[in-house]
Amino acid sequence: MLGSAADAEDVLQETWLRWVGVDLGTVRDQRAYLVRITTRQALTRLRTLGRRRESYVGSWLPEPLLTAPDVAEDVELADSVSMAMLLVLETLAPVERAVFVLRDVFDVGYDEIAEAVDKSPAAVRQIAHRARAHVAARRPRGVVSAAETRSALDAFQRAAETGDLQSLLDILAPDVVLLGDGGGIKQAVLRPIVGADKVARLLVVGLGRVPDTASLWPTHVNGHPALILRQDGEIDTVVAVRVDDGLITGLYAVRNPEKLSHMEREVALRR
Repeated sequence: MLGSAADAEDVLQETWLRWVGVDLGTVRDQRAYLVRITTRQALTRLRTLGRRRESYVGSWLPEPLLTAPDVAEDVELADSVSMAMLLVLETLAPVERAVFVLRDVFDVGYDEIAEAVDKSPAAVRQIAHRARAHVAARRPRGVVSAAETRSALDAFQRAAETGDLQSLLDILAPDVVLLGDGGGIKQAVLRPIVGADKVARLLVVGLGRVPDTASLWPTHVNGHPALILRQDGEIDTVVAVRVDDGLITGLYAVRNPEKLSHMEREVALRR
């Protein structure tokens, strides 16, 4: 819901503090009670984050998480936390986002969601329908296997490391979009770069300035294959991709150091 591991941890901490003060004898359904507390805390945090992001320098990207390769085996789970999907969820209003996540990711019942977001079950059904249509219109065009993403990423890595412009053009979709997030701390593109030719040329020039001590390493981020650029052993940039029909349609380069703290240890993802 939040697109930020640090904010998610804060919400869980706040939820726990409320939970330990509850008389469990008065709680009819502990799971539903926890869902309600967590959802309301997350909604409050989402509204705060929205105001904070209005003054953010450049593009805002979700926080990348280092995940185990086997997460990709649960296609629906991997899709729900992918960089591309989290960016789609950012376009939903807070309540729409909460309803979509609870219903479509965790299969929570409409009555339970209604209690969590303080709406009627009928209103929640309408919100879920509207959010689902919104997401469907913007999500990747089809389910892409981890193998297909890895193949596209391998080709991208080879082209990037050799500076071969034509090879980059061959793996980028004509309407590819590059987003960079430096948070005003590290240099990054401030606006989306659109089009294979512009993106490829920018990458060739940018990578040509990278020191010889830098290296690209394959990894898994948010349930999908990705690349880490390290300089002198330290993480400099995390590059996630969106792949459609075998071509890269989205490149997401996170450089903001404040968002890379969860890239040193693997995060367990499960339903």
